[in-house]
Amino acid sequence: MNGTKETRYDVIIVGAGISGINAAYRLQEQCPGYSYAILEARNDLGGTWDLFRYPGIRSDSDLFTFGFQFNPWSHDNPIAAGSDIKEYVRSTAAKFGIDKNILFNHRLSSSDWSSEENVWSLNVTTDGNEQTFTARYIIFGTGYYNYKEPLKAEIPGLDNFQGQIVHPQFWPEDLQYKDKKVVIIGSGATAITLLPNLAQHAARVTMLQRSPTYILSLPNRTSSRWLSYILPNKLYTRVQRLIWIYTSRIFFLFCQRFPNFSRWILQLGVRKQLPKHIPHDPHFKPRYNPWDQRLCVCPDGDLFRSLRQGKADVKTDTIRQVTKNGIILNSGEQLDADIIITATGLRLQIAGGSVLSVDGNKIDVGDKYLWNGVMLQDLPNAAFVIGYTNASWTLGADATAQFVCRLLKKLESRKLIAAVPRLKEKDAATIQERRLLNLNSTYVSIAERVLPKAADRGPWQPREHYMKDIKFALGGDHDTGLEFVQGPSLQLRPKLE
Repeated sequence: MNGTKETRYDVIIVGAGISGINAAYRLQEQCPGYSYAILEARNDLGGTWDLFRYPGIRSDSDLFTFGFQFNPWSHDNPIAAGSDIKEYVRSTAAKFGIDKNILFNHRLSSSDWSSEENVWSLNVTTDGNEQTFTARYIIFGTGYYNYKEPLKAEIPGLDNFQGQIVHPQFWPEDLQYKDKKVVIIGSGATAITLLPNLAQHAARVTMLQRSPTYILSLPNRTSSRWLSYILPNKLYTRVQRLIWIYTSRIFFLFCQRFPNFSRWILQLGVRKQLPKHIPHDPHFKPRYNPWDQRLCVCPDGDLFRSLRQGKADVKTDTIRQVTKNGIILNSGEQLDADIIITATGLRLQIAGGSVLSVDGNKIDVGDKYLWNGVMLQDLPNAAFVIGYTNASWTLGADATAQFVCRLLKKLESRKLIAAVPRLKEKDAATIQERRLLNLNSTYVSIAERVLPKAADRGPWQPREHYMKDIKFALGGDHDTGLEFVQGPSLQLRPKLE
């Protein structure tokens, strides 16, 4: 579709990752008369799964729920490699003709809503040239990662290091780590993924963590495969998806309700897999309760297998100083290194970092509340795809897409042209702020100022779980907290067949 002269669409989707492809399918399925385009800043689809290319990159959610409901993941492994996920997204886009509507190398820089014309004007950069697109509705399927800039950690003396410093977000294709001594700074999902994969070829890999993370080892195969022998394939995939949705939800609620018992169960599982020379405390004994931060999944216990084989190690300490050839810890121990990997977290942002405005007045996203986890206060005809921290991202993405389609049909049937979330003055005076993302991780706390706010009541509460959100999307109250604008036609132009 690159090279088209058309720049007016009923709906523009920003981002051709999981969220964007899912939204495009729902739009085609439920609003077939609406024209749409997907603006993708990169030269390929896949989003996160095209950007991150470090060794072993994989999902930390099961593909039975992380995959598309309309095109289920057909393999037995719930945890999949990044390359397989990207190919799955690519094949899905091709299967349903979504790829024909993607405009690659189109980076959105700003969007301005005109209250007079009731349209969005989007400033887009493509091949070094500025272009203006017009749309009635925008779906931001950009996730909340900053693709350009990672979260920088304060590491004393890092500039002294004469070896190679790598951030996983920008992994060099030609990085040679065979027979090298590697130190990974961090303890999250990225570090836990990197360690066993690097240990296959490196001389030594050490994961240096300030504090440990809860790790759950799971067999990387479905336990419900036997159902495929007695159920039709279509029914089997639906049942399997529901099993994973409900078991994940029950596990999360159990951890929240019984934190001490959950802590004991998780730590018992880790103790059984550790080699004798690596103590559980302090290396695998977090200071917080399960799910206060995101729990890391370890398929087939690969991290612990690497520790038992003796080519990998874990250190729990803080850094006194980085030297030219390693790291000195505050305990006095020195870690020699040829390569230091700073797996210290990701920087969060909204709308892909683009500027949002209404009638030329810039919107400060961090000052606004998010309406039902989808639309931003005072911003007309725009949806933000935000998934879950304790379940698969795609579940939240699909709830958002389903809501948008229902809203568009409702606007059209009522002869309305726009919907704007509004916070009443009397509510603004008494409303209590709540965190949008229910994690106390450092990267989430740092990002609070740039992310939308949530509240303790009404349509401004943060999202809780998929079953509640999909119920709202398909049949909930879509009027409370929304201000509607009348107009001649919601569609800007007929869809081109």
